[in-house]
Amino acid sequence: MVDVVVKKTSQLYGEIFAPPSKSYTQRMVIAAALSQGVSKVWQPLFAQDTKAALRAVSAFGAKVQFDKDCWIIHGAKRLKAPEGPVDCGESGATLRFIVPIATLAEGPSTLLFRGSIERRPVEPLIGALEALGANVCVGKYDNLDAVFVEGLGLAGGKTAIAGDISSQFISGLMFACPLAGLETEIALTSHLESTDYIKMTKTVLSNHAITVNLNPTSITVPGNQTYKPTETKVPGDFSSAAFLLAASAIVRSHITINNLDHEMIQGDRAIIVVLQKMGVKIKVCPLGVEIQSTGNPLIPIDVDVKDIPDLVPVIAVLACYAKGTSHILGAKRLRFKESDRLQSIYAELNKMGAEIVLTEEGLSITGAPLQGAVINTHNDHRIAMAASVAALHAEGKTTIQDAECIRKSYPQFYIHLKQIGADIIGGEFDR
Repeated sequence: MVDVVVKKTSQLYGEIFAPPSKSYTQRMVIAAALSQGVSKVWQPLFAQDTKAALRAVSAFGAKVQFDKDCWIIHGAKRLKAPEGPVDCGESGATLRFIVPIATLAEGPSTLLFRGSIERRPVEPLIGALEALGANVCVGKYDNLDAVFVEGLGLAGGKTAIAGDISSQFISGLMFACPLAGLETEIALTSHLESTDYIKMTKTVLSNHAITVNLNPTSITVPGNQTYKPTETKVPGDFSSAAFLLAASAIVRSHITINNLDHEMIQGDRAIIVVLQKMGVKIKVCPLGVEIQSTGNPLIPIDVDVKDIPDLVPVIAVLACYAKGTSHILGAKRLRFKESDRLQSIYAELNKMGAEIVLTEEGLSITGAPLQGAVINTHNDHRIAMAASVAALHAEGKTTIQDAECIRKSYPQFYIHLKQIGADIIGGEFDR
């Protein structure tokens, strides 16, 4: 367990490259592993969650080679049951993507999760798979939560799942159902949230010649399809870049963040609009963003985050530095992230002196001066990064406990902040 100290910083200046997208990297790895041939994933993110995806596909028969900025993935000609338990780490996405794929393997699979399945549930996904002929259950393997899957194959047919719990359930079905015997129709029993993550999965699948039809109330997946190998480049991650952008917005700054492709589907591109509404001067470039800020108070904002839940910690920090009251709405799903993210944001920003009110579905925050504090990250990478950004304009110093949790998605976060002038002690984490 490693602590990082963040001190008040007067100015940020420079140019930085956004890290590769974690969400795209995971999806590209999964699709490549299901392809009949050799695929190349260029400029992938190497972090704890993406390493979990690599472990998982390797366990099911894919072979992975590493060549500088490229992962060369030899797809599994036939999905085989793993020889032992598959360690999905603390990656909820990896677990939810791999559970449906495990139903296609010949033989039983045990998938281990080092987080809490109560915190990151899979039961709705299991119910949807059982309707398609799968046999899946949750239990324990030694002291770890585990999902046990019988490799009986997927028959296809009709199933249903809620659209407002986790888009990862739906993405997992989208990966596996093209290999089912029959067409699959997935009825959505509630409004679909985080729609861009579903569209992201569809984009990756299309690159591998897989057809998926998205409709307002259902998703249709033809069966007996074949994944074709391809070469793809992972775009920069707006979700991670949002923390750098927020830091630049609250401190006097002139920053350019490169490697951000505005043409690629990423819901968290919405951070640009959020910042503009809060009065930040932003220039959108072809493959990046240039941001200038005086460090003066921002304009408060009301924002519905149903489709951009990962931006809530960033928006909460920005709201602390606004002149007035901001309202974050539609955030109830954050209670089922790495931590109860709503409660975690409330608790840690409150320590720093924020005028913050926790509601059932969001937060109300009135701008007020922040003070340094000792921050409990709750083993949540986005809480660690959000509190670190808040500390850059807070009086005194802030200690981020267990800061190494950022390795889950953005191992170079503190290194990048230092490169643009942040006053930080520690944080040189490997991947």
